[in-house]
Amino acid sequence: MLEDKNQEKTALEKLGEFGLIEHLTQNFSLNHKSSVKGIGDDAAVLDYSSNKIVLTTDLLIEGVHFDLSYMPLKHLGYKSVMVNLSDVYAMNAKATQITVSLAVSNRFPLEALEELYDGIALACKMFNVDLVGGDTTSSTKGMLISITALGEATDEKLTYRSGAKPNDLLVVSGDLGAAYMGLQVLEREKEVFKVNPNNQPDLSPYSYIVERQLKPEARKDIVELLEKLEVKPTSMIDISDGLSSEILHLTKQSNVGCNLFEEKIPLDPTVISSCEEFKMDGTMVALSGGEDYELLFTIDQKDFDNIKGNPNLTVIGHMTEVSEGANLVTRANTKIPLTAQGWNSFSDD
Repeated sequence: MLEDKNQEKTALEKLGEFGLIEHLTQNFSLNHKSSVKGIGDDAAVLDYSSNKIVLTTDLLIEGVHFDLSYMPLKHLGYKSVMVNLSDVYAMNAKATQITVSLAVSNRFPLEALEELYDGIALACKMFNVDLVGGDTTSSTKGMLISITALGEATDEKLTYRSGAKPNDLLVVSGDLGAAYMGLQVLEREKEVFKVNPNNQPDLSPYSYIVERQLKPEARKDIVELLEKLEVKPTSMIDISDGLSSEILHLTKQSNVGCNLFEEKIPLDPTVISSCEEFKMDGTMVALSGGEDYELLFTIDQKDFDNIKGNPNLTVIGHMTEVSEGANLVTRANTKIPLTAQGWNSFSDD
């Protein structure tokens, strides 16, 4: 349904901070036994019994992490939650609660924030997490979103970046590079729109990669799959900054080397065709693109039979002695040292 441009918008000052929080969170309910008290008091109260707690926070800033000229607010709310849940799942843990803090400038009416919270609510429902707190304030720089996610796991199940051993297999979920190529399409269409605002882009050939950029899915299903297959990863990380950066995090934390095989890197056909269109190398896009939010992990070789043939998982390499370094083994069977060329929030580029 097309939005009525003349429809009156509600200024946030009409509600005030506490009225705004109450309005945006009135339809959220608590579903976890560990959520004793949520929004409405000075602090949330959580009870996890004997499990270990994992906690992670991400800050997303307009103009740095997202562009509202093509990112719908509902998608942004959803994605903001996914970014954090992905980190919880990368610990092999179950996500249970989130808090949401928001700073917005006066260009955002109440209706815009309702859209944002619709996305947050959908993420909470789909991934069964409770919203238990947060904050709202004003901003002079557009929109800033900070989400903290909490989760739980037994001591035995928790997986760190530091447990990989030489000869462990390197495994990735899903496929890589799609989010980055989706971003290229959106940026291109934005430039076309600037020249001709009447131009309506046809994004249907790019629907998969655009959705991977605008509405990524944290891989809760992979954590559940590994448990069902009775496979405990020896190390794990989520792919937010590009495959090469994440491999180097694992090798550094685990004090091992790695051989990554170029021919094994999973690329969706849409990624391959869009790379050709943009004259980009698919391998480099997978290595450096980022924002895929797939899980990268290592397993003991004895667990290979449990995962082989599973369409959700691909063995892309193996860990080596630290003295061998981290390398990409090309299709021509030459070794190239892996370098971290992924997202750097402090880079001018």
